[in-house]
Amino acid sequence: MPVVLVANPKGGSGKSTLATHIAGYFASRGHPVMLGDVDRQQSSRLWLSLRPAQAAGIRGWEAQGQGSIVRPPAGTTHAVLDTPAGLHGWRFKEVLALADKVVVPVQPSLFDIFATRDFLDRLAERLPGKKAPRIGLVGMRVGARTLAAERLREFAMQMKMPLVTELRETQNYVQFAAHGLTLFDLSPTRYERDLAQWQPLIQWLDD
Repeated sequence: MPVVLVANPKGGSGKSTLATHIAGYFASRGHPVMLGDVDRQQSSRLWLSLRPAQAAGIRGWEAQGQGSIVRPPAGTTHAVLDTPAGLHGWRFKEVLALADKVVVPVQPSLFDIFATRDFLDRLAERLPGKKAPRIGLVGMRVGARTLAAERLREFAMQMKMPLVTELRETQNYVQFAAHGLTLFDLSPTRYERDLAQWQPLIQWLDD
């Protein structure tokens, strides 16, 4: 069962936006998917509570057990795990051990890039006896033809990690979140530009 971990040590990087949309994509493909939330803010859990009954089903994942991460129950074919800012220590190792793929959202500012660098160094280290998960960066709130975007691309090259895609800054994601929805729940003709930016990430997730 593929488990996708969405992680970044910096708050406000776009983790919950990515986690909910990845779960929404899997659900739109008919997969029994669970969305877990290790973040104390419980943003993904709140999003699930707003999700309309007619939308493709996404189950909540009681990810926090007695001090440890609980594996999703039988019958789930795909799982997405939203994580808190500042994830480190034994809990970091525990959630990483579950993951097949790690998606790291990063905004193209100097401060966001700097805050992400140490985290990526730790992600690149293989866990003893474990197969390392695939790691992909996703640029968030990126203006394609800006110096900040170029800085982000250079950073990905320096880290030798794929910048899978870049998502533009738009109020669409704010509006989707307020109704428990994703791009994949709505008419594709209305959001062609945003869906096109998601295609490389979809291919990376499905590979």
